[in-house]
Amino acid sequence: MLRYVEEPEKVRMALSPIRRRLLELLREPSSATQLAAVLELPRQRVNYHLRELEKAGLVELVEERQRRGFTERILRASAAILVVDPAVMGRGFTQIQDQYAAEHLVDVASGTVRDVARMQSAADAEGKRLLTFTLEAEVRFAEPGDVHAFTDALTEAVRRTVAEFDAEGGRPYRLIAGGHPAPRRTEGDS
Repeated sequence: MLRYVEEPEKVRMALSPIRRRLLELLREPSSATQLAAVLELPRQRVNYHLRELEKAGLVELVEERQRRGFTERILRASAAILVVDPAVMGRGFTQIQDQYAAEHLVDVASGTVRDVARMQSAADAEGKRLLTFTLEAEVRFAEPGDVHAFTDALTEAVRRTVAEFDAEGGRPYRLIAGGHPAPRRTEGDS
């Protein structure tokens, strides 16, 4: 299950290395004693971090067991995947109208992460599937100016396709197309 996190305090709670490791281990239910053994840390230290994660709603109680005169608490991460709103990390940008600006691409991508993560979390909570689609391609431009010509041609092709399929009263979908230089591959990359 995916969980969308947009509260800065909850993000801060999950960022320390030990808490990230605990969240990773808690994909499977476990106790503080078991986790302390795996991490080779004192149980009291692990318990402290677990309580903080539980307060933030990032871990949840699965069961309690009586063991040798004390109650053993079994916890698990409240979600297998945490998606953090990029704006929380200080990456939000004001609306930029330059379709060729990297900041605008980052802003649109951040909005997409935020919107899809929220909808996926809601769909998971309802036991439903979120219907999405992805288009991905790589193109090699001979000249820098070809980027603009390509963008104009792609914009026209998308406009025509949208006009063909757009139905009044239908379920709206948001289509985003962006481009950025592909990362350079090094030897050993597949």
